[in-house]
Amino acid sequence: MATLRRTAFGPQVCGHLGESATREWLVPDGLGGYAMGTIGGLRTRRYHGLLVVAGETPASRRLGLASLDPVLTLASGASVRLATHEWSDGTIAPRGHELLTSFELVDGLPRWRWRIGDVVLERTLAMVTGRPAVAVVHRLLTGGPVSLTLDALCTWRDIHGERTASGPPPEVTAVEGGCVVEEAYRLRGPEFRRAGAWWRGVRHREEAARGLTPTEDLWYAGSFHAELRQPGATASVTAWSGDLSAPPPDASSAADLVTAARARNVAVVAAAAPADDDQATLALAADAFIIRTTKAFDVVAGYPWFGAWSRDTMISYEGLFLSRGRFDEGRSLLLSYAATLSEGMLANTADTGSVEFNTADGTLWFVHAVGRHVAVTGDVDLAAELLPALLDVVENHLRGTRYGIGVDPTDGLLRQGAPGEALTWMDARVEGVPITPRSGKAVDINALWINALAMVIKLAWQARAGAGPAVKAHPEALTSFARRFPAPTGWLYDVIDGPTGDDATMRPNQLLAWSLPYAPLRPTPAALQTIGAALMTPLGLRSQAQHTPGYRGTHRGTPAERDAAYHTGTVWPWLIGPFVTSWHRIGVPATQIISDADDHLSEYGLGSISETADGDAPHAATGCPFQAWSVAEALRVRRL
Repeated sequence: MATLRRTAFGPQVCGHLGESATREWLVPDGLGGYAMGTIGGLRTRRYHGLLVVAGETPASRRLGLASLDPVLTLASGASVRLATHEWSDGTIAPRGHELLTSFELVDGLPRWRWRIGDVVLERTLAMVTGRPAVAVVHRLLTGGPVSLTLDALCTWRDIHGERTASGPPPEVTAVEGGCVVEEAYRLRGPEFRRAGAWWRGVRHREEAARGLTPTEDLWYAGSFHAELRQPGATASVTAWSGDLSAPPPDASSAADLVTAARARNVAVVAAAAPADDDQATLALAADAFIIRTTKAFDVVAGYPWFGAWSRDTMISYEGLFLSRGRFDEGRSLLLSYAATLSEGMLANTADTGSVEFNTADGTLWFVHAVGRHVAVTGDVDLAAELLPALLDVVENHLRGTRYGIGVDPTDGLLRQGAPGEALTWMDARVEGVPITPRSGKAVDINALWINALAMVIKLAWQARAGAGPAVKAHPEALTSFARRFPAPTGWLYDVIDGPTGDDATMRPNQLLAWSLPYAPLRPTPAALQTIGAALMTPLGLRSQAQHTPGYRGTHRGTPAERDAAYHTGTVWPWLIGPFVTSWHRIGVPATQIISDADDHLSEYGLGSISETADGDAPHAATGCPFQAWSVAEALRVRRL
């Protein structure tokens, strides 16, 4: 049986910040919260911590327990600090990473081992699925006796900001076995000794690189103390939010929580029936993005900063749910999203603080997800239940809905665009100005529109019902697409009938015209070879060809600099999905195209695939280290 790909690093990687601080681990709680950090222990992001708690939405997370710093006192009396921090002046102190002998993901859970002479201390971490709770277990493997102190560095703040000593310190209340912080979360462990002091000027180097505030202050709430007298002795700390009077359930100790978490991860992988170790690793990676909210199941678009986005959710749907046999959870999600339709549209996201409908493709991807669900599962009852909502989507698009989204009656193609808006997946804006507005009739939007019409017709047939205006709209749009989108260059126009005419810029959006189940065109080897030569990289496809006007090869710098490059050359791993599918439609297997992508699983977000990468070599990963549609599309095409 396929098992997880081994992810392990020795002292030459762990002890070098240039290597260890760029490799990140993630342990989710199934609710949108998580624990996250680097293999060397340095907190490089404002988002890193051992207890990050999701709020009413996945995006409204708060950081609680930032760090639990181990300090060993040896039999000689020497004190050794095993944590690693960077300070506002650039100083690294302490330098516990230099004592790490190994880091490994064991059944998806991080495990560290420090060596100080003959003493080896191990730390393992797990979260409780379905509850905002973390267990951190320390075990003496060799040597001893030693005394172990665990310094609790705390805060309670929005993950997108900072908390400093300029304001009041967190309120810490002593309780049995530990303390409660801000009445928001509780810490429990051996012999808690209350403290109370600011640790000022903790620096996050990744935030500095992103042009954001790089420092914060942490509150030293107190410390836990244990004597580890012989190998096998353990000391554990548990932290949880929610019902503070009830410790994490179904376990008598933190070690049991770790054992239970490992067993769950093994079961998740086995249920996905992976064909090889890489598929097994991606199956567990996919599990991180499916969360349970108070209403239904949902999808986190990416860790550590994204919440739920309808476009990302629906693009990811087939890979996250159908490829892994999670049909009931997927069905629940589709029904919950259908209930939110307004004027024939799904909301794009609420991450920005208000519900926004500024997407021309999210709803069409929703129709695609429903169609694929019914095709894979044979759930005709779902087709019948959702058909009225899908027909309403078609009718609203035919007569026109928000942001200029509507069908042009002269050719049956879907146009979109509004001042200051970027409505396709290439949606970056700088100071309110879209970088790639793509107003007009975009090739991917119209491929999705034609695919959606065909799926509605098929679903209506399966439900023994009428398909309404979709029956007439589909052949008209299909004919117009085939006539209007092929460009003299040998590939497809990216946009036609735009404000400045037709746009033949080489972008990957045209792949949807060949890869969708009811794609309007059949690919040709020549077109795919041309696209591959211009856009393909080891991590996926560039969003724009090199040497074209406006191309940007690095996705770095300030928010404005990064947004300007977001869709003008930056690599997007999710695009490997439509690229491989297009080749598959003419008989070329996926293994001939994606054989070099699996090594990325140990480069950035461990066991997962990043959101983006630089367009220029060596294509260093950027953006979220753990991205839903990147993982989902990699899983999907491996099962073609």
